[in-house]
Amino acid sequence: MALRVAVTGPTGEIGISTIEALEDNPDVEQIVGMARRPFDPEARGWTKTVYRQGDILDRDAVDGLVADVDVVVHLAFIIMGSREESARINLAGTRNVFEATVAAARPRRLVYTSSVAAYGYHADNPVPITEDVPTRGTPEHYYSEQKAACEEALAETTAGSSLEVYVLRPCIVAGPKAPALAEAMPWHQLPGVFRQLTRAVPLLKPPFPDPGTPLQLVHHDDVAAAIALASTTSTAAPGAYNIAGDGLLSMSDVGAALGARPIKVPHVAAVATSEVIARLPFVPSALEWLHAGRASTVMDTEKARTELGWRPKYTAEQTLQALASAVD
Repeated sequence: MALRVAVTGPTGEIGISTIEALEDNPDVEQIVGMARRPFDPEARGWTKTVYRQGDILDRDAVDGLVADVDVVVHLAFIIMGSREESARINLAGTRNVFEATVAAARPRRLVYTSSVAAYGYHADNPVPITEDVPTRGTPEHYYSEQKAACEEALAETTAGSSLEVYVLRPCIVAGPKAPALAEAMPWHQLPGVFRQLTRAVPLLKPPFPDPGTPLQLVHHDDVAAAIALASTTSTAAPGAYNIAGDGLLSMSDVGAALGARPIKVPHVAAVATSEVIARLPFVPSALEWLHAGRASTVMDTEKARTELGWRPKYTAEQTLQALASAVD
């Protein structure tokens, strides 16, 4: 094969690793990376990649991007931000990509990176979650709600088309190039001298509640490997694939690695806090992430392993340590 691949969000937390994985894939002839801000492929050692200026909110730019490629990889998405801003980009922009890809004559495959959050944080989630579980989202959590809405828009837009659609649902993505998990911690904004002091005096470390909800992490390079496989596979069927590193972590593991003092709290307290927040008339978007602790979203990744041929190189623990070392 000599594939031309378009990538939205090529310099984001998953984007850089995805470009690198596609650069290394012999089936990929050229990569067109569309971003609002310029980047220099040559400076990164990328020989197959060309930069295309554009915004996913600009339908003309998206039409131009997908017109002459075989595969479209959609990564551009806001994770941390206000509900209003993220909805504008995540919903309207994503629909632009889906509709433009369906309308174009050449693309035959669309790879969309969704999220475990699309399943929602529901008490009746099965453990583990398989790909046939409905993506219900959690209305009180903007990111979860938007990821579920995007998958619904994808199904609606591509219904009846000949497009091969691959949906990847990674858990929390982390690593040296994906520091969002660490940056979301409140103490990350504190002056460096204070963080140094907390390392010297453990009692000064900020408390970090652990309601006992297990979580998974996946390294950005492992997500990129899955994206490259979905973009080039000739054997794996289109559909959804869960992506997560091996092993489970606790919130205590995450807090301790990222500079906090973990404190065990009853799970019912996390559920009660979530319910109180859901009833408030106005909730800052950052607080909506507390809903994620109320139910397990541990996923089964057997389908990605057996059908897509994906194997993570990093365990959840190794991913966390790589992140902690990068932001220390």
